[in-house]
Amino acid sequence: MSQHTPHELTNIFKRDRALMTTLKQEDAHYARLADEYHEVNREVHRIEAETEAASDERTEALKKKRLGLLDDITVIIDKARAG
Repeated sequence: MSQHTPHELTNIFKRDRALMTTLKQEDAHYARLADEYHEVNREVHRIEAETEAASDERTEALKKKRLGLLDDITVIIDKARAG
């Protein structure tokens, strides 16, 4: 996909790219959350770009799931950043 997808983790945590790479390799829980976030984010993007149809309820549920995943990921990154 050549389009820019908003809300990518590498854009949200620009200064933590190396840390995120390490976490993805060493922390299975983080890796699972990051993969799930990526999938949900791509789905939301496809819906918003109107390349995939979804009800308003489905779209809102996906956005809430994405936000919850982002919250969990942020906690892990903050802890790892703190040492």
